[in-house]
Amino acid sequence: MSHFAANLVMAAAWALLFGGFTWLTVLSGLVVGYVTLWLLQPLTGTRSSYFLRVWYWLKLIVLFHYELIVSSFQVFWDVVTPRHRARPAIIDVPLDVKTDTGILLVTNLISLTPGTLSIDVSPDRKTLKVHAMFADDPEAVTRALKSGMEKWVIDAVEDRT
Repeated sequence: MSHFAANLVMAAAWALLFGGFTWLTVLSGLVVGYVTLWLLQPLTGTRSSYFLRVWYWLKLIVLFHYELIVSSFQVFWDVVTPRHRARPAIIDVPLDVKTDTGILLVTNLISLTPGTLSIDVSPDRKTLKVHAMFADDPEAVTRALKSGMEKWVIDAVEDRT
């Protein structure tokens, strides 16, 4: 049984133990199950990427929400002040992400972030066209997207084996 399935079974058992499937009992069951499986890992002799993958998904979620808040304030400030700082441009961003799931997630996260929009992925799936609202320095925007969202998605989605 995979660690994820075992964690789900433990969360369900935890929720049943506390008498109901509320969001709090399921969430606490997932946390208790995760910690239990992590502590039992040396006893079973198996090394799993599940524990690291959960960390990377949590990191992706938290950092995306941070980027969402920061870019929302940046766009808001540009709209409400008389001096507009927007210098829009279409930028070609080379992609290191390989899987369809990873490409889909990167493009959607970029489009969900205010001030950026994914336009197209090249047929060879190696380049992403992005419209950026604040593109004074296109290389800086490319570096930020690659070291930010794309790296977080690669960590969370793609196999390292």
